[in-house]
Amino acid sequence: MKIRRATENDLFKIVEILADDELGKKREVLKTPLPTTYFEAFKVINLDKNQELLVVEDGNLEIIGTFQLTFIQYINYNGGLRAQIEAVQVREDKRGLGVGKLIFEWAINKSKEKNAHLLQLTSDKKRPKAIKFYENLGFIASHEGMKLHL
Repeated sequence: MKIRRATENDLFKIVEILADDELGKKREVLKTPLPTTYFEAFKVINLDKNQELLVVEDGNLEIIGTFQLTFIQYINYNGGLRAQIEAVQVREDKRGLGVGKLIFEWAINKSKEKNAHLLQLTSDKKRPKAIKFYENLGFIASHEGMKLHL
């Protein structure tokens, strides 16, 4: 397996993977052609040196997973750098094969390379299996997250 930066040509497969679960079906729009909003977002992410949209390829160069890694510079923690991992999704037929663990090992190493002092994530409470997976990787539910949908 190989992790690499996503290209615009990967977008349909990325959205397909993101839409392939109960929550993703409600928020993604998988149709041909893809809505232009996905391409606009890709351009913004791709131009930002603090963001990386990534894919995982298997030995046949098929995309089997995706995630986004963002680096947030802030003042507290002595001007620290925080890494945030989002939109971690593995193709349904490849779950349970270690792809998720590979993603997190890669993200942890990349975060250390950039001298981030922590890697954070949020997970929907409707995903108890994912939360258990993150806990098994060493993540701790240390804060209560809140959202305001606009």
